[in-house]
Amino acid sequence: MKWVFIVLAVLAGPGIADPVDDVAAAAQRAFDRMPVLRRVAQIPGSCGADDTVFDAVVYCTTRNVVYVTTAAAVLPQAVYLVGHAYGHAAQVQHGVADLALAQIRARPRKETMLRGLVERQVDCLAGFFVARAGLPRSDLTGWFNTDPLAAAHWGRDPLRIGPRVRVALDARNDWFQRGQGGELAACAVGEFGAELLVQALKS
Repeated sequence: MKWVFIVLAVLAGPGIADPVDDVAAAAQRAFDRMPVLRRVAQIPGSCGADDTVFDAVVYCTTRNVVYVTTAAAVLPQAVYLVGHAYGHAAQVQHGVADLALAQIRARPRKETMLRGLVERQVDCLAGFFVARAGLPRSDLTGWFNTDPLAAAHWGRDPLRIGPRVRVALDARNDWFQRGQGGELAACAVGEFGAELLVQALKS
């Protein structure tokens, strides 16, 4: 999925708050083993990504790194995209991804539905991290017209074969709003409860 970013003029200097860094720091404070955030000029070439991979933000589980392009990082919607990547990391590092994979293998005909549930929980986690970063409440429908994350955006190296699933923007926004309420338990969805995440939450 290709995005065209138009950056008019965003200058960051010492002492100027960076919302993307704030979201990453909030995730790192919330859970152990969270990835580092690395800014790159482009996503292809990182963690086996090619031009079919989402070109703004990805999470590489092999290296436990979230990559964000310098162009994407200055956009207001980057707080959601980075928060979403850290949501996948929380699932991976604290057992939810293993449970989801077991369910997918046991019920392969339900894979699309199960992956959709995984994405909804991740959207909730994104909202949770945005809230913990102290950022203003946001609405995805003000930033996007359609699902921005239908392309592969997380997984092992090579990312070009990572999971792909579409979720209606309204559904993503609903779960993002739940997370911004600040209650991690609200991120339980379908077969995937929030118990493991609540247990892993540091504070």
